Amino acid sequence: MKKKLPTEAYGGVSGKDYVPYVTDKSRTGGNIAVLLIGIVLAAVFAASTTYSGMKAGLTVAAGIPGAILGAGLVGVFAKEKGILGKNLIQGMSSAGESVASGAIFVLPAVLLIGGKITFFEGLAVGVGGVLFGIGIAALVHNYLIIEEHGNLMYPESMAISETLVASDTGGESLKYMGIGFGIGGLLTVLTGSVLGLVNNMASFVGTKAYKWKLDIEVNPLLLGIGFIVGLEISLTMFAGSMLANFGITPLIGYFADMAAPGAMVWNAPDVAIKGMEVGTIAGSYVKYIGAGMMLFGGLIGAIKLIPVIVASIKETMKATGGEGDSKGSLQIIILLAGIVISFVAGFMITGGNIGMAILGTVSSLILMLLFVIVAGRLTGTIGTSNLPVSGMTIASLVIVTMVFVVMKWTGVEDNKSLLLFGTLIVIAIAIAGGYSQSQKVTYIIGGDKGEMQKYFAIAAIVGVIVVVGTMIILSDQLAITGADAPFGLPQANLMATLTSGIMSGDLPWVMIFIGVFMAIVLYFLNLPIMTVAIGFYLPISTTSIILIGALIRVLVEKMSKSDAEKEAKVSNGVSLSSGLVAGGSIIGLIGIILQVTGVITLGEITGFAAGNGMALILLAALVILTAIPIMNSKPAKTSDEE
Repeated sequence: MKKKLPTEAYGGVSGKDYVPYVTDKSRTGGNIAVLLIGIVLAAVFAASTTYSGMKAGLTVAAGIPGAILGAGLVGVFAKEKGILGKNLIQGMSSAGESVASGAIFVLPAVLLIGGKITFFEGLAVGVGGVLFGIGIAALVHNYLIIEEHGNLMYPESMAISETLVASDTGGESLKYMGIGFGIGGLLTVLTGSVLGLVNNMASFVGTKAYKWKLDIEVNPLLLGIGFIVGLEISLTMFAGSMLANFGITPLIGYFADMAAPGAMVWNAPDVAIKGMEVGTIAGSYVKYIGAGMMLFGGLIGAIKLIPVIVASIKETMKATGGEGDSKGSLQIIILLAGIVISFVAGFMITGGNIGMAILGTVSSLILMLLFVIVAGRLTGTIGTSNLPVSGMTIASLVIVTMVFVVMKWTGVEDNKSLLLFGTLIVIAIAIAGGYSQSQKVTYIIGGDKGEMQKYFAIAAIVGVIVVVGTMIILSDQLAITGADAPFGLPQANLMATLTSGIMSGDLPWVMIFIGVFMAIVLYFLNLPIMTVAIGFYLPISTTSIILIGALIRVLVEKMSKSDAEKEAKVSNGVSLSSGLVAGGSIIGLIGIILQVTGVITLGEITGFAAGNGMALILLAALVILTAIPIMNSKPAKTSDEE
């Protein structure tokens, strides 16, 4: 008989009356093997998310891949712990990924403004954000998870729960993740990320009257992300890139060619406006239009959240405690530790400026309190993959930046402190989403919430160590800006531009206002502002390969002969794509570490291997190697059919 979740898992009963999948309250999921597996996966997902997020501006939630991997690894090393052990591992995987998906928004911005990150500064703000986020989310656990059962659906939590219950098919999923990891790892080894033997960038540039650019980066990581997020998001992002590269760039180039010979680019006084190349137009002008679009999109998103904030606070104040939530419990200890460490971090990052430390920390804690509750609630509606972390972070940074400006703290070191306060805030917001999602799975499956809390906190702290360490190792490359920058860093660039510009008053405000009004048009048309804006801001080489990944998914769906076949192939495709992301991220990260440490020295690619033809051959190979295993997969037989 096929295992299934109870139908009440999706609602229909009061939360306190729900009977979970596992009813034996004496069972636990944790032991040394589960803890070690979870720590390893937390570190892996933290590192891969840090790399892929800084490269592409997109991250992939780790809950489902963590559940799939957990199913296989628990079956080998901790079989007696069963589904409860697998649940802890998916939560720990999500913890590592959540830390990374928050930190990449702000922490690299410190490097972009010319600052430096020390390990202990990063560790302090990271751990402070983690513990405060978990502590606040834990205090509203009963309301969000139990009292709102059936009202807040937690869609990704339910998908993870279904994956765990169907973990007897985990071997099939693991097989496809392994295939994807092999494909992603192999292509990443061949290209500039590791050995640099072949060119993986097909580039086409218009240099005459109509100045345009179309690049396609043959990157398995990005193709995998495209398959996972699907056509709607991928196409919307690509539309933003089309507007930037085939609309705005040629328009600016057309009028720039009419400029007087002595007119120079605003942020490059040695470059003449007349005859600007595409890269200069993009970096000095189009980029700031995109920043304006993202700024308005983030602010309008935050304004839309005001009713949710008010409702969340009201309901939280009314919500009853339970199971020791209100006094002397683990979550209170975690919360108090988060507050104390946040103040310690405040004094560390402000260089002994007591006023800045106290005001910055208090402002951050208030904003964290509000947005952690909102993040937990929104996760119940749209999941962590779609959580509007950027909007909440932008709103928070604007508020704290204005506080700094009023206090006349506007130097580069002050900006560094400001961005580290922003890192504290964004990590708390991101971790609250991942924590709430993991606890909902625990509630549905029948695990112990206190056990999940401890394992999640440990994994999140491991994630902080990995993320901060990764960014310090890559700091020289992250600090590179312009067309040749190895990392896109779209969100971090926006944060750096936003805070530096407000502090100095030195932004190209005309470009930003153009972006704002373009975003207003998108808003009036009811289009997804942030998705279009990220596509506008990112290089088209990134969004084009993401779109190709989504088109492979469309092909798979169209070629399926039944709903069951389509569901199976898409599921296997998501597993394979998760492997592509993991393989591309992890092998790419290893390659960069080997380059930075001097173990590998890249030579110049010459001949056919350096041209567009080689890149297009690689693209065809990647598409074929990805599509064929997915197309050949078949629906798994149930035990009844067998």
